[in-house]
Amino acid sequence: QVQLVESGGGLVQPGGSLRLSCAVSGFILDSHAIGWFRQAPGKEREGVSCISVNDKRIDGATYYRDSVQGRFTISRDDARNTVYLQMNSLKPDDTAIYYCAEASSFHSCAWGYVEVWGQGTLVNVSS
Repeated sequence: QVQLVESGGGLVQPGGSLRLSCAVSGFILDSHAIGWFRQAPGKEREGVSCISVNDKRIDGATYYRDSVQGRFTISRDDARNTVYLQMNSLKPDDTAIYYCAEASSFHSCAWGYVEVWGQGTLVNVSS
């Protein structure tokens, strides 16, 4: 069973930046994807970004939802088994609990079909 632990959330002013980390451990699928999802108060959980891992055809492929395109960047450090979400130009609408999750494939991640969830980290964008 894979374990996912998020960190890096906090309170930030509009226009500020945060970097979230997702440490991955345990039984890791050879080819899979790691995604970031978020759930704002009173709203459904939504996909934010995905990155493919060890996929021979599309290794390193990335996906972003339209509202974060150009502001957020997903990356991974294979030596540390960690996936990052760099968030710049943050807006109050970005306030949510952010979860990382493992999916069996990049396309499954982009469609929101994931296998394992982390516990979440709170991002609060407020002045």
